[in-house]
Order: sequence, then C-alpha cells, then structure tokens
Amino acid sequence: MKGKLITLEGIDGSGKSTIAKKLQENPDICNFDPIFTREPTRGTLTGNAVENAIQSETDQLAELFLFTADHAEHLAKLVKPSLEKGKTVISDRYSDSRYAYQGITLKNRFENPLEWVKNLHSEWTVVPDLTFLFDIEPEIAVDRCGKRGEQTKFEKIEFLKKVRENFLSFASDEPERFVIIDASRSREDIEKKVVQKILEFIRHD
Repeated sequence: MKGKLITLEGIDGSGKSTIAKKLQENPDICNFDPIFTREPTRGTLTGNAVENAIQSETDQLAELFLFTADHAEHLAKLVKPSLEKGKTVISDRYSDSRYAYQGITLKNRFENPLEWVKNLHSEWTVVPDLTFLFDIEPEIAVDRCGKRGEQTKFEKIEFLKKVRENFLSFASDEPERFVIIDASRSREDIEKKVVQKILEFIRHD
C-alpha cells in the first residue's frame, strides 16, 4: 500500500510552520502515526548547506541547486521509504516552494525560470497528494515576520506578492490537489480546518 504525501505551503509569515507544529500535537492526526518533516531538512548535510546559503550572499542559481540536492536527499532517505511503507508524510514546505520562490529569484537568469525549475524536478520528484496553501496578504506576512537580509520592507512585500501569485497559479492549475487556507484567520480556526481536511482525506482513502 502506498502512503500519502501532504504538504503545507505559503509565503514567509503565512503561519504554516506554526500549524505544522500544532499538527504534531493533535491526537486525531497522531492516531494515524504520520511522519512529520520539512524542507529544507534540519540537521542534515544538505539542509545545513541550504540554511547557510539562505543566510549568505550565495549565487541564486547555486542556491537553487542546494535546495534541489536537499530535496533529492529528503526523497531518497525519508519521503519515498515512508510512502512505500504506507505511511502518511506531512511536510512543512516542499517542491512547490522551490517553484514559487526560485521562479522569481531566477527571473534574470532564464526566459521562463518557473518552467525551468519545474523541468529540473519533473523526472524524479514525488508530487504531493494534498497541498494546503496558506494564503495571506504580503503586507500582513511581512509585519508578522519582519524583513530578512538586505531587502527593505517594500522590496520584501513586492517580492512576496510575486511569490504569492505563483502559489495561487499552482492552486488554480491543480484544484484537486490544493486546499486554499485563509491564513489571516485565527490560529485555532486554521488548525481546525486543516485537521478536518486531513482526516477527511486519510479516511476517504
């Protein structure tokens, strides 16, 4: 029996990581004994390389390849083996984040960076069975998490607007996979809806 891959996606400050942590404490979800994970991976050689790149002035194409290497290792060591055992895997960020973010950061390197990044993954990645998109206005998201790096608040908002557009485009293209969550609502409301949708999905299968 093949397991199911569930992913949580959204722009910085959307609150998805907070909900990911709450899911690990939810008894109804834990009854199914899911595997909780994230990208970039934590405490691994590739994950540490990604985190270091994010905090430095690493070339954007080099950064993409570090993210991709971490994704490959994540798939080989955790995601695929868990799915093959019939486990449910819940990941805080996954390949859609790469498409959405690097599809913008590489705009000056390729004619169609989004498609280029997707094609880089097309032959070997595992497409999620269910993806929650935590959607929020970038202005609210930036106020929540503050600016990172050298970007001004305005630059960060403009960047996240484009990333958000990519995410919403993915959801429009694959409505059967995506569940859009209004991330401006209370954490309790969001957690309740996500838990309900996950349980419906697992039980239906």
